[in-house]
Amino acid sequence: MDDHRTEVLLQRLDPTLDAPAYAHPGDAGADLLARIDVVIPPQGRVTVPTGVAIALPDGFAAFVHPRSGLAAKHGLTIVNAPGTVDAGYRGEIAVTLLNTDVAHALELRRGDRIAQLVIQRVERVRFVEVETLPGSHRGTGGFGSSGGWGQTTRQATGQE
Repeated sequence: MDDHRTEVLLQRLDPTLDAPAYAHPGDAGADLLARIDVVIPPQGRVTVPTGVAIALPDGFAAFVHPRSGLAAKHGLTIVNAPGTVDAGYRGEIAVTLLNTDVAHALELRRGDRIAQLVIQRVERVRFVEVETLPGSHRGTGGFGSSGGWGQTTRQATGQE
């Protein structure tokens, strides 16, 4: 074990479940497991407890991300992805899953890997109010203003 790694205190609220773990060396996210069996109806959502609570050091946050395999194979995602676990939160981590499939329910079993937990250093800032902001190459263009799919679609349909 590397001595330079940040320690995160972990409380297993259900000691019969495995603790979050990284599946492969170099993985950014540790797998979170379902504490209970659930069936998520088509286009339904369910909040699933993971059986763990953590205490993050000041200056860190944990982010709960969807698992790409579940998203690709079953259309499963997280409603508020990524979910944010603040350093001061001490309750059980729960994941609100959304089944985007319009026809099929998704059944998850206790112990299934349902999400990934990514721990990151975060900055706290001091907001300074000003009358105007300095210019930038992007300017005041809003959501989607940098082009991509929407830009191409508007040009193709003649909508500008």
